[in-house]
Amino acid sequence: MEHQLNTRRRLAVSITALAIITALITACSEPVVIGSSDDTIAGQEITANSQTQSSSTPSTTNAVSSAEIVWSKCLSDPAGKSECGELAVPFDYDDPTIGSFTLFLTRLPATDPDNKIGSMLVNPGGPGFGGSSVAQDAEYYFSSELLNRFDIIGWDPRGTGKSTPAINCIDEYDEYFGIDSTPETPEEKQAIIDLSQKFNDECVKRSGEILPYISTQATARDMDSIRLALGEEKITYFGFSYGSELGATWATMFPNTVRAAVLDGASDPNATSLDQGLAQARGFEKQLDAFLAACSKRVSCAFHSNGNSAAALDELLIEVDESPIVVTANRTPITQGVMYTALAQSMYSDALWPALERALADAVKGNGAGLLKLYDDYYQRKPGGTYGNELEAFLAISCLDDPGPTSVAAVDEQISVFTKAAKRFGESFAYGYSCALWPVPPVQRLEITGKGAGPIVVIGTTGDAATPIESSRNAAKALEEGVFLTVTADQHTGYGLNKCVVDAVDKYLIDLTPPTVGKVC
Repeated sequence: MEHQLNTRRRLAVSITALAIITALITACSEPVVIGSSDDTIAGQEITANSQTQSSSTPSTTNAVSSAEIVWSKCLSDPAGKSECGELAVPFDYDDPTIGSFTLFLTRLPATDPDNKIGSMLVNPGGPGFGGSSVAQDAEYYFSSELLNRFDIIGWDPRGTGKSTPAINCIDEYDEYFGIDSTPETPEEKQAIIDLSQKFNDECVKRSGEILPYISTQATARDMDSIRLALGEEKITYFGFSYGSELGATWATMFPNTVRAAVLDGASDPNATSLDQGLAQARGFEKQLDAFLAACSKRVSCAFHSNGNSAAALDELLIEVDESPIVVTANRTPITQGVMYTALAQSMYSDALWPALERALADAVKGNGAGLLKLYDDYYQRKPGGTYGNELEAFLAISCLDDPGPTSVAAVDEQISVFTKAAKRFGESFAYGYSCALWPVPPVQRLEITGKGAGPIVVIGTTGDAATPIESSRNAAKALEEGVFLTVTADQHTGYGLNKCVVDAVDKYLIDLTPPTVGKVC
């Protein structure tokens, strides 16, 4: 969920990825240019406040190329296990002369090459998060069985990570994300609008050349270019969180190239922006209620509050709104916006609940350091005070894919809908104007069907706030041969949480035998 600038975090990165996404990998090879003669999303001229959809219909025709990726050792990998490479792909496949992205890729070769099945592309979520680190750190994501049988290949999608050019909008996040996310006055609301416009203006100033060319559909085309460069007729895919939407898009556009695909922590790819946002608001609210109920029942909970943690939280939210907590002189104080971000970060997994209860207990005493740390973790703030481009890329891609309301007035009309859906998170989810003011026309949406791709496994967890289980079920239903696997856990994404889900998924990916209908792990 994005505060202030975007209506919501449409799809969230997996909690595992959040822990290791900062790994840096250096490419050593020269880029290989990939081109295609197929019809694609036409590039659009950047026009301020234009929300007209592209008239071109995405093609599902495969790209044609004989290029190969040259792999070499990654300089940032002392163990020497992973390999790095680069691949150049056009901004616009329909007109390769406009310019090109250089995709940064990492490969972890199969540990049992004699029994290797092929390559497995991976994406950790976002949109906006790179996947190159997932391949280098694949042992933390995947079982030894999968590492034995597949080359794990991660790449930083166009506009993200170490791929170039990359989205670059702002350097300091506090100005944009630390303000009050629930304005009570016209002046506070106008401040959010002004910051949204300022953010957009900076994006155009720094990255305007590439803003029309970073859609999920364009990235799906890049996946097929990677497949072609690898020389494989079909390929396997594993996507977490937003990576599920990317995978479903790819499977719909290039069904004949799908060997197998797992979509973990999936959201409904055909839901409207409003429906998806409401589902998330309810999901975060549900998990927050679960946290508060558990804390109230457990006397040892740091935020026990005499058995009424919910009332204590509501009181604290009012207090920080009236008088934000200063942590350090050079950082944002703990506003409602900061606090809601800290709460959202903690709802990705119940493993983060102990840190949240301590942070809330400290905040009651006037110490906001714990909440600020959770806020910083959410926005991927580095120890030196710098940020990657993940959240900037997230906004740019999301606004291009599905902007939602197309005016300030349209955003305002939805506020009451969100507040009714989620007592606490609703208003914070509703206020966001960046996409409504986005300067690039959105691409034409693609109906996700996965027709012709064969069985695709979709994983949903019962206590997933970011991609609620009903959304994951709808994702499976949208696919022609979607197979839904339920995981019982208070966690965003499910693979790796228990032996049941690992065995079921591994059997499918290796033997192409999907889980039985209705399987619960």
